[in-house]
Amino acid sequence: MRILVTGGAGFIGSEFVRRALTGQLPVTPSHVTVLDKLTYSGVLANLDPVAGLAGFTFVRGDICDAALVDEAMAGQDAVVHFAAESHVDRSIADATPFVTTNVLGTQVLLDAAWRHGVGRFLHVSTDEVYGSISEGSWPVGQPLAPNSPYAASKAGSDLMVLAQHRTHGTDVVITRCSNNYGPYQFPEKVIPRFVTRLLEGKRIPLYGDGANVRDWLHVTDHCRGIALALTRGRSGGVYHLGGGEELSNRELAGKVLEALGAGWDAVESVPDRKGHDLRYSLDIEASREELGYEPLVPFDEGLAGTIDWYRENTGWWRPLLDAATVG
Repeated sequence: MRILVTGGAGFIGSEFVRRALTGQLPVTPSHVTVLDKLTYSGVLANLDPVAGLAGFTFVRGDICDAALVDEAMAGQDAVVHFAAESHVDRSIADATPFVTTNVLGTQVLLDAAWRHGVGRFLHVSTDEVYGSISEGSWPVGQPLAPNSPYAASKAGSDLMVLAQHRTHGTDVVITRCSNNYGPYQFPEKVIPRFVTRLLEGKRIPLYGDGANVRDWLHVTDHCRGIALALTRGRSGGVYHLGGGEELSNRELAGKVLEALGAGWDAVESVPDRKGHDLRYSLDIEASREELGYEPLVPFDEGLAGTIDWYRENTGWWRPLLDAATVG
């Protein structure tokens, strides 16, 4: 199987590529082509462990570039589409890049996949397309009700993917995940931001009263779920990939503080994010039954490993903080 991976130099995409090419996922590609624009959050060094393999090719470019996408799509058997603008705060400040990349870019890829007869198109999405849920968990088929510009752009891309399936018969699968964490995550996201700021002796920001709840999914579990959906998912199917590890932001901060030997005096309360969703939760039962998916990494174990990685890889994240001014 020859796979085109968009956004493969980012956090989750690079994890998928590294694992796929080293036999650590339930998919065995003969070749992986990564297409990545290398925006602020795309780091080419994330792919160094596989860069020398014969079954790997890197193409730098924008998924909105139809000619480049058409060239990269030729000869592919499947697409795994990670490429996206994904930081909610950035979308609140300027939504246009999110609409351009997440909606238009996805459609450019779908058009090329259809022209070239690609066998399967897997679109990686998010639980945020559903909005906020106070109790219980969203089932597959829950109507989309996004609240942030980022979530709205991802909902738009999801709908374009499903429309492609219904209109042209393209073999598509959508995965929607909960909050990811793990090594190589860009330090503007909450866990690496907490960790890196504490490692530098700085205070960590906590939105509002810290009551917002998220379900945490280790990136290795997410990538295994994506591979299962790629190989076992129904055409036109939507699959939830959750971690089953719900924490309020205040509880999360407490765990990170404890792990790094810091007290609550290292926490700075900041004004809440505009339109901040209270809680997300995915029902993953259908993914268990159809895909054999199960999250395997306990949160405390995954968090400890993630903190160790950031402690040991300051040379990876400090330049990113300087370049993106998110520290």
